Amino acid sequence: MAKIKKVLVANRGEIAVRIIRALKELGIISIAVYSDADKDALHVIHADEVEYIGPPEPLKSYLDIEKIISAAKKHKADAIHPGYGFLAENPEFAQAVLDAGLIFIGPKPETIRLLGNKVESRQKLVDAGVPLIPGMLATGLSMEEYKKEAEKIGYPVMIKAAAGGGGKGMRIVYSPDKLEAAISAAQREAKSAFGDESVYIEKYIENPRHIEIQILGDKFGNYVHLFERECSIQRRHQKIIEETPSGALTMEKRMEMGETAIRVAKTVGYESAGTVEFLFDKHGNFYFLEVNTRIQVEHPITEMVTCRDLVKEQINIAEGNPLSFKQEELSQHGHAIECRIYAEDPEKDFMPSPGKIIFVSEPAGPGIRVDSGIYSGVEVPPYYDPILSKLIVWGRDREEARRRMIEALKNYVILGIKTNIPYLIDILEHPEFIKGNTFTTFIPDHMLGWKPKSDVPPEIFAAIEANEETAAPSIKITSDGREKVFDPWLVVGNWRIVK
Repeated sequence: MAKIKKVLVANRGEIAVRIIRALKELGIISIAVYSDADKDALHVIHADEVEYIGPPEPLKSYLDIEKIISAAKKHKADAIHPGYGFLAENPEFAQAVLDAGLIFIGPKPETIRLLGNKVESRQKLVDAGVPLIPGMLATGLSMEEYKKEAEKIGYPVMIKAAAGGGGKGMRIVYSPDKLEAAISAAQREAKSAFGDESVYIEKYIENPRHIEIQILGDKFGNYVHLFERECSIQRRHQKIIEETPSGALTMEKRMEMGETAIRVAKTVGYESAGTVEFLFDKHGNFYFLEVNTRIQVEHPITEMVTCRDLVKEQINIAEGNPLSFKQEELSQHGHAIECRIYAEDPEKDFMPSPGKIIFVSEPAGPGIRVDSGIYSGVEVPPYYDPILSKLIVWGRDREEARRRMIEALKNYVILGIKTNIPYLIDILEHPEFIKGNTFTTFIPDHMLGWKPKSDVPPEIFAAIEANEETAAPSIKITSDGREKVFDPWLVVGNWRIVK
């Protein structure tokens, strides 16, 4: 067993900060890498050591395997943690780390390679008895063969990229006359995003829930699941709100899905933290979707209800130690919700909103956690995913967590750029969300044409519309005969003009 003393974090933003925090708690030296755009970033400030790796463009910095390995060697790192995104699910990177004599804090390269290809992983899991969505077990077919497969599966069908995810190369097709154009478009997008135009077809499950199971596996064949997360609130196939537990699952179904996730992990010899994703239909059936071979963006809600640190457990496994707990020691306590805070303008079709953050005030209080990559005065660059932070809350039950999240969002102040906070509040306050009707179609069904509610008090409009004499500070006689100065700035409260 190799004791890890120094780790290079091959990432940026909030996930890099979160990993560095875990390293500090373990007494492990942290190394941050940064591009020109991130020289003043929060993860750079928090790290023990830092290394510049190039221009802002990801291909010249955070996606440059040679530069990352070189930085790790220069600082005499023992291991590299990839976080999520960038190189986290790149088997060539994982292999390069091992070839350099370093420890990769994640699964084996061959596991990443297998599970990264959706068609190959489906083929392997068929024999293991894992429930799969009806669909193809091959790619690279002719257009006529694709058409025959679609007819066999039955419309509607979903076209998916074999080599990637995140909504890239994905199309829903409801009729045969739309299939050929959709396949061609999906292939072009897949080629652009992943360098591989391979696509496959599966049955489109209408109005499902997206439920995933957190798993951990060590090098000794020990596996546990840490229950589910429901991630059905998605915009353009990207999750924006996650919660646990899912209100759709009975205890029996929860255990069945957990056991199925462990079967997937055993079938591929999984090591480290990972997530097995399922679609859950209206009849209570669930189908394997994919495995994410990394720490998930939404991992904090699992930590909140299980009181287990998943990043520390990743490091423990990478050192060659057995899992630090067994399945029977795990249980869920309360309810947790996570909201992803993005630098984007929901009033303008969620266009990215880079720029300087003038002021930040994070919510605080019992049951509130903020995993953040920002601070007052930092510049949000336009080159990367626009996620700024994650707001996580815990409550004794779902309703307490929901109300706590709304209040936390209302007290989360980010000035200087646009964020999706008003949009998130409106989702949480929607009657269907309150009822727990959180299907993957929630956003298109309930949030199309969204406009923000005015957050300016009505008194302000009254002051603006008043004549000059009324709007200026004036004297009024109160009911008890005393003088009272009316000043519109007193109505405004703590609002200030920011330049």
